[in-house]
Amino acid sequence: MPGLSRRRLLPLLALPWLPVPALAQAPEKVVVAGWSQPISEITNLLAEPDHGLFKARGIALDYVPGTGGGSAIQNILTGQADVAFTDPAALYLALDKGADLVAIYNIYPQNVFNVVAPKGKGIRSVADLKGKRVGVYSLSSGTRQNLLLLLHEAGLSESDIRIEVTGLLNFAPLIQGQVDATAATDTGLLVGRARGLGEVEVIEVRDRLNLPSDLFVVTRATYEARKPVLARFLAGYRDSAAWMIAKPEEAARLAVTRAINGRDEAVNLEIIKLRNLATVSPTTEREGLGRFDLDVLQKGADTFRSLGLIARPIDMSRVVLSDLIPPKVSAP
Repeated sequence: MPGLSRRRLLPLLALPWLPVPALAQAPEKVVVAGWSQPISEITNLLAEPDHGLFKARGIALDYVPGTGGGSAIQNILTGQADVAFTDPAALYLALDKGADLVAIYNIYPQNVFNVVAPKGKGIRSVADLKGKRVGVYSLSSGTRQNLLLLLHEAGLSESDIRIEVTGLLNFAPLIQGQVDATAATDTGLLVGRARGLGEVEVIEVRDRLNLPSDLFVVTRATYEARKPVLARFLAGYRDSAAWMIAKPEEAARLAVTRAINGRDEAVNLEIIKLRNLATVSPTTEREGLGRFDLDVLQKGADTFRSLGLIARPIDMSRVVLSDLIPPKVSAP
């Protein structure tokens, strides 16, 4: 990530990632609807049986896999989960359709989405995608929504390309020539290169609009009814994120058994390092993990509307609620 380095992560290592004494009452269940299967980049969630950081906050954590940010939101709207691990684009689209949702935690302040094409395809800019086959993880995923953002900014629409649903391991079809380019993330690109992707052109979404990659989102009804539980959940998540920043090697080792794609510990470590970088920003360095940049999210909503991706104006000050985010812990 531009301007971010391991050195800038160091102040976060003072956060209390070690478990606090378990609360006296029975843990309350919180179900997280993910955008993905249990993959290595979310090892801080998957390692709960090992480190017990949510349990220490009185939370019994459960995880429901998904096929994109849209499916995560659908799972909270249908009562299958309490909290959606989703992206801003999926949030904007759901709000535009009338869903009453609120964002309560900024998981990854840095935009990690991109579009990748082999150098031999002659795709050096978004305009070069016209008429090409482009892979996405799923039609409800952030890969598709961020691709649409890039297309609209270049004066193109979805009808100008041929979208192919390639699934989570979307670099295999690219390597095999089944698509000309693929919309992906930084960790996907890392794995693709490890599997023989070769020389590529990379178009970064953050160079156009550095929207956060993922947020925790709940229905307004859940927010109003379960504030104390959600506050404890967010404290547990903050602890788990700080743990993964402080102990990436341990997280990489645990991912071998906890993540479906975690067989290679060395690859796990590189993925986890990328996700740790995406977890911090100048705002989180000042105010603590999970803090929002409201102006950026409002600009994203306004951009989506100006490009015709959503129809109605969205006041993100009504949607972004920061009162449940745990306060920053000062270094000793």
